[in-house]
Amino acid sequence: MLGGLAGLATAALASGPALGQPEGSSQAAAAGEPTAPPPPRRLRVAAINSVFRFRSHAYHIVGRMVHGLQKDGLHHQPQLTVVRMYNDQQPPDDLGPAFCQRHGIELVATPQAALGGPDRLDVDAVALIIEHGDYPINPFGQILYPRYALFEKIVEVFRASGRTAPVFVDKHLSYDHQQAHAMVATARQMGFGLMAGSSLPVTWRVPQIELPLEAPLKEGVVVFGYDRSVAEVYLFHALEALQCQLERRRGGETGVRQVQCLAGEAVWQACDQGRISWPLVVEAVGRSPSANVGPIRENVLRPLAILIDYADGTRGAVLNLIEAVTDFCFAGRLEGRAEPVSFYFNLPSPPGARFFDPLTYWIEQFFHRGRPLYPVERTLLTSTVLDLALHSLKEDSRPIQSPYLQVRYAAPAESGFFRGPVADRH
Repeated sequence: MLGGLAGLATAALASGPALGQPEGSSQAAAAGEPTAPPPPRRLRVAAINSVFRFRSHAYHIVGRMVHGLQKDGLHHQPQLTVVRMYNDQQPPDDLGPAFCQRHGIELVATPQAALGGPDRLDVDAVALIIEHGDYPINPFGQILYPRYALFEKIVEVFRASGRTAPVFVDKHLSYDHQQAHAMVATARQMGFGLMAGSSLPVTWRVPQIELPLEAPLKEGVVVFGYDRSVAEVYLFHALEALQCQLERRRGGETGVRQVQCLAGEAVWQACDQGRISWPLVVEAVGRSPSANVGPIRENVLRPLAILIDYADGTRGAVLNLIEAVTDFCFAGRLEGRAEPVSFYFNLPSPPGARFFDPLTYWIEQFFHRGRPLYPVERTLLTSTVLDLALHSLKEDSRPIQSPYLQVRYAAPAESGFFRGPVADRH
């Protein structure tokens, strides 16, 4: 499956220092000098959540800030102190009060109080984790999570206090692409760091492939298979998985020309017509340890796909093929190479859900550095594509073009995905 990619994909176990580690540390040790810089000071963090219950995103992310996580097979304790928590909802299985009491966290009644007060900011960073809970669903199949509304509450405190702090937004910025663009514009205007997105771009990959910048990618697909009842939940993860690869193509990210969402037989017709590459779909499914036996087309009863036509002619697609596969798998076509590049994203199962380890690690690094590992524009683009794709699906798969899709940015030199040991869930 990898063909002649040895000169193109970088090995997981690279010989250079890890991101954030000092160059020449071994030479320093030999010279009798300190082998590492002093540890960073512990940062005060406010957690603003939708809900804090077992297996919610807040449970996993804030829990790792408190209890620690694993990196390179070793325990890593974030230099963070969660000082206050606000939970927008309190269901019968709410774990917030007991967790906060046990770990010395102040449980507060408003998002402003989590930051210090309406006109007082006394924390160093803010985690906005609005995923899970009981919220309405609109006619486009989008959960109306109040990410934008709560982000605005945070910004109110920033403005009133005359100070800002880095803000992490879990998953997409907003179900509404115009709100997402407004959030990024506000962060730029006020000069604070903003990070968002999925855990998939930084979780483990099998095999551990890192495409270099300026890779000659011409097309990419991501296949996955998850619950169709609320389409946006897992489509967002698939879009982030696709984008973290296609952004590494020649010229970087120059935006999207058109988005279209297809369902049922229209997906297979798009494959037959070459709008979606059948060979890449087969390659991606073949990468999955959970791949079903038998023909994909025969197994999958209700396929769903988002087709993305990029401004530079690159093509992308994500496909929900729940009867064929459960893993998220990528396959890409490189100009001048017969063999595709492919891998699957390793997502260790709950209750541990260790794919939150790399995400929480990079949230910690963002809080200390003030800038994220990857540009927030990646998630701005995936948030916009998802919103417009769901509108396309509701409108009989009408292709949608929009100036909001013209998001340009440069990918990071290192994607930051975790290498090394991870428990095998299969």
